Amino acid sequence: MSEGSSVADMVGSMRSDSDFSERLETDRPRRPTGISLFRSRELPALHNPQPARNTTPEIYTPPIAPPHRPEKAWESLSPITLDAAHLAGNGLFLQTGQHEVTAQFDILRTRLLQAMQERGWHRIAVTSPTHGCGKSLVAGNLALSLARLPSARTVLMDLELRHPDLARMMGVASNPLREVLTGEQPLESHLRRVGGNLALALNAEPVGDAAETLLAPQTADTLRALTRLLEPSVIVLDLPPALGSDDVISVLPHVDAVLLVADATRTTADDIRACERLFEGRATLMGVIMNRAQERSLRRYRYGKK
Repeated sequence: MSEGSSVADMVGSMRSDSDFSERLETDRPRRPTGISLFRSRELPALHNPQPARNTTPEIYTPPIAPPHRPEKAWESLSPITLDAAHLAGNGLFLQTGQHEVTAQFDILRTRLLQAMQERGWHRIAVTSPTHGCGKSLVAGNLALSLARLPSARTVLMDLELRHPDLARMMGVASNPLREVLTGEQPLESHLRRVGGNLALALNAEPVGDAAETLLAPQTADTLRALTRLLEPSVIVLDLPPALGSDDVISVLPHVDAVLLVADATRTTADDIRACERLFEGRATLMGVIMNRAQERSLRRYRYGKK
């Protein structure tokens, strides 16, 4: 075979005389020289044929859930309007210009928000060494200050189950929070929305088994569901006093940081050190707020009642 010749040339040169004669008979159809790949041959029917089995394993494809939209969840909450005069009568202020103390809460808000955003934190607990230090007042004003930032979604939750007071201070009618924490009632039915970015989870009924309720797994589930549902920037938790019961210890595993409110007229250094030891290894102490301090040189203001 000479260089450059092909298999087709060889086949052409090896055709028989009969093939050549067939080429001359143009009125007869030419016989196929091979089997077309584009045409299947009919196979004889089998006796009792069985359907072909699909050996390819079926792969389950779960349905695609619609993307969660927290803004829709916020819009679905029952809206309420707070009475500014009622709030002010209880030491809570909606607007910065209402009282000189609001400027101090705005500073606290900004520093706190920046520190939490840097660390990816969302839950801040507000407590005190003992009862009567003004922690609910600080928690309420901090939440109202955060709500003055349009970009920040804030939830205020009253977990002072033994002596709840935020509902009264804010003038909000509230159902028992215990039923929500235990999963007996849906979370959405209890929350109330103020404006577009403040949600209230308040309580008007004291709970006798407070520590057991806070320690129950359902309470941790409720806090996770709250975070997942609303995706808030900050959840402010008003906790019971840290010393004297195990209520705060029950909640600390579910918070990111703690603000400690001390009363300058009654809180001792030993009380603060005892709280520091309690928080150690459980939650980060963000700072101590001195309430009812009288020293103007320290630029403190009187938050609580006389």
